Amino acid sequence: MTRRHRVFTGQALVPGQMITLEEASAHYLSRVLRVTAGQSVVVFNGDGWDYTAEVGRVERAALRLRLGNRLPACAESPLHITLVQAVSRGERMDLSLQKATELGVAILQPVFTVRTEVRIPADKLERRMQHWRKVIISACEQSGRARLPELRIPVDVTTWAQQETPAQRLVLTPGAQPLAAMLARGMAMELLVGPEGGFDDRELEFMGRQGILAASLGPRILRTETAGPAAIAIMQSLYGDMGIMEGVNSPPG
Repeated sequence: MTRRHRVFTGQALVPGQMITLEEASAHYLSRVLRVTAGQSVVVFNGDGWDYTAEVGRVERAALRLRLGNRLPACAESPLHITLVQAVSRGERMDLSLQKATELGVAILQPVFTVRTEVRIPADKLERRMQHWRKVIISACEQSGRARLPELRIPVDVTTWAQQETPAQRLVLTPGAQPLAAMLARGMAMELLVGPEGGFDDRELEFMGRQGILAASLGPRILRTETAGPAAIAIMQSLYGDMGIMEGVNSPPG
């Protein structure tokens, strides 16, 4: 079965109505994917549902769709994960957000650390947030997610560390206990991933005083954009929706 093209819209979606897609999504469907009138696509707006749609009029900068049925979409993971990611340069940060979204995180919290090389002036923050939202939306379009993970405004890592939360909080640190041995079943999790140069010793000491546990991903030092996705995959495999399905590959009785 051929997979239908899938795009995001910020509009309310009601079966039977006609909508005009935003320019970016219209350009993607018409100029990149070359859809034609009468073709079936899927749209979503973050409400947790997918919607079938038939392509109507295709113009240079506009594309009309007639909405069809509302469909069950990809279920969200039962494991509530917050990725607390030190802001990194350009494509590295994009990769961190993209892969975390594909892997099912619920919240994305960028943070600044002592060794963070990237600083975002206040007058450029909204533009950077818009860029990150586009990365997240694209990852949802590709992965089948119908809810966008929450993207929070960047804060200093010490500000995040002092927030009260019922979640289990972990920081990736070389030489610590293995991550898989640190996880607690049935708890929401917040995972802190440091910058390219790692954490300052005083930051690690402060986080320890705040009850944030150190965990590692084995003997190799991973890049900041690799560490987060690797850790999330471990979490989802153990307690989320990437583990072995019940009854599959189980030994014969």
